[in-house]
Amino acid sequence: MPVSPDLAEDLAAAVADLYEGAEQVLIDRIRQAIAEGIDSPTWVEQKLAALGNLQAAIAEVIEALQLDASGAIGQAVAEAYERGQQAAVAELGALGVGQTAAAATALPTAPVVDRIAQAVIADTGPVHLRMLRQSMDVYRDVVSRAAAAPVLGAQTRRQAAQSALDEFANRGVRGFVDNAGRSWELRSYVEMSMRSATARAAVEAHSDRLGAAGVELVIVSQAPEECPLCRPWERKILARTGAPGARSVRVEHATEDGEMVTVEVAGSLPEARAAGLMHPNCRHRVSAYLPGVSRIPAEQPSRGTYEQSQQQRYYERQVRKWKRRTEAAMDEKDRKAARAKVRAYQARIRELTAETGMPRKSHREQLTTAR
Repeated sequence: MPVSPDLAEDLAAAVADLYEGAEQVLIDRIRQAIAEGIDSPTWVEQKLAALGNLQAAIAEVIEALQLDASGAIGQAVAEAYERGQQAAVAELGALGVGQTAAAATALPTAPVVDRIAQAVIADTGPVHLRMLRQSMDVYRDVVSRAAAAPVLGAQTRRQAAQSALDEFANRGVRGFVDNAGRSWELRSYVEMSMRSATARAAVEAHSDRLGAAGVELVIVSQAPEECPLCRPWERKILARTGAPGARSVRVEHATEDGEMVTVEVAGSLPEARAAGLMHPNCRHRVSAYLPGVSRIPAEQPSRGTYEQSQQQRYYERQVRKWKRRTEAAMDEKDRKAARAKVRAYQARIRELTAETGMPRKSHREQLTTAR
């Protein structure tokens, strides 16, 4: 059974759900704190006096999140590694008993799993501090703008508060910057980190198991709507380990003892991964290549373009954004307007998937709220 990042996609999504749920709790806590007594003439004084209580409540939510997330990250990486091992054993099941037995031999997994999990925990560590800081900044901003609005005559206090809450719901907790300098919203950042980690765990486990069975070559599948980073490696044969660079190699036939065959190798798997193959959202699969037996599959047309797949991702983010706006709304009028936006972007997704044949991934349009 081939291995790919989507083998553990559900594991990454489960961890990201924890963070998105916590984000929704923060929005709801801030909304409730702001709405309480908003028509009172002493509202500003009440809100400023309650600042410490709100900070303690938010810190409690984040502390619980941090504890839950650390355990979930370790479990997800361990499960991804196990799935990668199982994929290799299943893939080699049709081979000789000796190779299958070698693939099934226990390998030391704890050091690999711990290394990958600890890297993710360290990477997401600053997230918790930013969640607390931005939540409190938003609360202060809402109070300040709502207090100033009646004086300036531009908006009522309620309108000003709703406007500030809408801005927070639009962007969510964000400001997480990756190595390429790109800024991410909270859920996307955590899911990206987890997809990278679980993909790495699954691919390493699969490769280790193949190596235990004496399989040193792998082949990359073709995937629909492939990105420019992956396209050069599609349908190419790679060395599981070793030096980079294309070359011809003479290897023994997979089933005929003593018979040698020539294989054109495009490079090594580590080289391809360093160049972008198997990135967090990659849909390519890597499977064992058996010299003299495996065949390079014929090229298949894509359903849509990479740009269209990115357009779909944009619409999904907009659906989630307007669902957050629904959560942040302080009255039914604003909730109805936000729901209408949700339906409009979902209609665009339906149109795009119908036009291209790309699958609709409804789970990417959902908010997970832990209340």
